[in-house]
Amino acid sequence: NQDNEKVFQKSQINWYPGHMAKTKNEVKSMLNLIDVVLEIIDARIPDSSKNKEIDKLICSKPRILIMTKYDLCDKQETNRWVSYYESLGYRVICLDLVNNSKLDELYDEINKISAIIEKKRLEKGLKGRRVRALVLGIPNVGKSTLINRMVGKKVTNVGNKPGITKKLEWIRVSNEFELLDTPGILWPKLENEEIALNLASMMAIKEEILDNEEVAIHIIKKMVELYPQNFKNRYGIDKYDDIVSVLDAIGKKIGAIRNNETDYEKVYNRVLSDLRDGYLGKVTFDKYLLIDKK
Repeated sequence: NQDNEKVFQKSQINWYPGHMAKTKNEVKSMLNLIDVVLEIIDARIPDSSKNKEIDKLICSKPRILIMTKYDLCDKQETNRWVSYYESLGYRVICLDLVNNSKLDELYDEINKISAIIEKKRLEKGLKGRRVRALVLGIPNVGKSTLINRMVGKKVTNVGNKPGITKKLEWIRVSNEFELLDTPGILWPKLENEEIALNLASMMAIKEEILDNEEVAIHIIKKMVELYPQNFKNRYGIDKYDDIVSVLDAIGKKIGAIRNNETDYEKVYNRVLSDLRDGYLGKVTFDKYLLIDKK
């Protein structure tokens, strides 16, 4: 219980910084200019990375739900979430931004929506204009990478950490299409420890929010529970008597031993980087069965 309390306290530190509140207000003020919303979530955490406040923010605007990092996820598990979201009426597209897969499918969906909007404009006697898409999502889910792929060149900064995009910015994709890029938006209060740790595991929140120790142990527990073979393949471990023995075994495997003692900080950092760099295999930390608890 003390550990849980510690997590909750830390997860609320700078969880909703001023620029996020500012972004939210700016999006509201510009919503009347938007034709379609591209909501971006991480295919490895398709529930934890979905900001439920976006539903209220965009009201009835047409939306396409885009799952990025599809090349890194457990497709069997993530596809269950795809079916779930589709059952709720979402248009869902899973993207591998490394290989630019399904970008044509995304454009097709955008064109379908824009054709309906354009028809309504013409019926009202209004002139045609570029389609305007709003790009929304939490930090570090691949918004900037997606925009760069769509434009065909680097127009926004990309980094494997949250907070790269600092302000709203219009970006022209073509003569017919433009995007409004936005900083990542989280929600004001985090009440779920599992979600906090999932977000930290995938670098959707700053490293200062939760200790590396807590995040690394969470990753280890998730791997042991969901992907024990992947974990064994990476570290040669198939016995999980207690977390300390597992950490010691990883330390021995990676050479993180000093004066016959495990350098735990080095172990934590290796576990974190191994997950983020894909060395722990294709994973999805949000189990679809947990949907029953919603």
